[in-house]
Amino acid sequence: MLGFGLLAAVPLSAAAATYTVGPSGRQYTQLSTLFRSVNLAPGDIVEVDGNATYSGNIIVGDDDSGTAAAPVTIRWRRVAGAKRPILSGGTHTIKFEQSNHIVFEGFEVTGGSSTCIFSEAHNVTVRDAYIHDCPSHGILGADQNSGSFTLEYSEVARSGASTTRHSIYMQTDEVTWPGAVFRMRYNYIHDATGGVLMRTRSERSEIYYNWFENPMYGAIELIGPDCDTQKSGWTTNLKREDADVVGNVIVATNSWRNAIRAGGDLDGRSQGRVRLVNNTILFDRAGVANGLMVQLGVGSVEMHNNVLYQTAANSAPALLRENPASEVGAPDVCEPQSREPWAAGRKVAGSNNWVQTGATLVPAELTGTVRGADPMFTNIAQRNLRPRAGSPLLARGNNNPVTPTAFPFPTPQKLPAYDPPKRVKLAINDRHARLVPNNRIAIGAFEQVDIDDAPATQKMANGAQPMVPGQAPAAATSTPTAQNAKAQSSTAPATSSGSRRPAYKQRASSAKSSGSASP
Repeated sequence: MLGFGLLAAVPLSAAAATYTVGPSGRQYTQLSTLFRSVNLAPGDIVEVDGNATYSGNIIVGDDDSGTAAAPVTIRWRRVAGAKRPILSGGTHTIKFEQSNHIVFEGFEVTGGSSTCIFSEAHNVTVRDAYIHDCPSHGILGADQNSGSFTLEYSEVARSGASTTRHSIYMQTDEVTWPGAVFRMRYNYIHDATGGVLMRTRSERSEIYYNWFENPMYGAIELIGPDCDTQKSGWTTNLKREDADVVGNVIVATNSWRNAIRAGGDLDGRSQGRVRLVNNTILFDRAGVANGLMVQLGVGSVEMHNNVLYQTAANSAPALLRENPASEVGAPDVCEPQSREPWAAGRKVAGSNNWVQTGATLVPAELTGTVRGADPMFTNIAQRNLRPRAGSPLLARGNNNPVTPTAFPFPTPQKLPAYDPPKRVKLAINDRHARLVPNNRIAIGAFEQVDIDDAPATQKMANGAQPMVPGQAPAAATSTPTAQNAKAQSSTAPATSSGSRRPAYKQRASSAKSSGSASP
């Protein structure tokens, strides 16, 4: 009886509820009606029927939050043969308005006049989404109140406008959510109609295993928060914005010079550490081409096992170009006034990168640089960027890239564990473990053989799984196995947050969501 009495004295939390949305036979016919009518609680689930289109201007409010342990989940109700539900139109097709700890899964989102997805919340995960034909921003993180954000197993296509609206534009609020992280993994981002494919002003950005193709104004920008739009108490020196960019493909076909830009624009500078490892950067065009351009206050650059190649005859791409003070305008009065590319002097380190024989601006600080005429990709025209037999990329990477002691990168993803998607949106958990033969990693984003095509004996070497380069055979739970590479769940919630602004001045419809960017 004592045990029963003690149990009875403990308050029991309400059971999580499931709400249904669909054209007929469900509790609600529109998501917007549901969120106006119900305050969701931690652990609640919203299931939405496919084969239907739902109106935009959906606001998930601060009274709909989950918790880190029990997020609110908004998902497609999957039925064999059904197409994913479409959310269409509105100013913000769907907005997370301080609704923290949310999982949003399985939707097609299109047509928002300001944004297709707008996050002003912490610990938001967007998974298995197809975001396309957004006439302004595809995904936008607000300058204020935005925390950690994860984008995975998704596709973003034909989004952005002019120089100020981007396919993906993230920032984190460093006052409200210190330590926030923008995580982006296993995505296909392509065919921008304006802006940059992915621009981040987040405190920490983890850009792992993505395919970027056909940007308008660069594929990736890694810069600092806009000094005009932050909360009271924020300064440029409050935080440093770091970015770990590992195992990605960038294919550039238009005339924009830079694949990646890091440091700052006239509105905000990162002063942060940039780490590039096992990325494949392809300029499939003639003309000036810069793998990485730094300007206005980057802290340091670390580069290992990357390949930079330009297809045009007699090409001479630059690996790391500095935009000198003489070529930039006056910074905003609210940020440091230095126009130098480095925050506190040049800091560069790295190893085992492949560049063309004629490549320029290859840092002398890099060790083990490999030069050649042709990286011998399997088929550039078909965008098969795996190195073929005999490629100078194979078994030429550094198995143990060491972060420099003078400017160490905090908790990096040492080497890529997976392949990026090959110009396709991946299904949930359909990531492919990177299969490294003979325990020596290749340069670039791919090995010669996809794990799906490898002989079983190669897949199962060392007992149960691919070798981790430079390490002894791992325990069965430490790296993805051939069998579980596609079966492991990728549900870890984001633990930090983000907010954004482009470097070409722009203001969204609310002060919470402005953006700026500069070329």
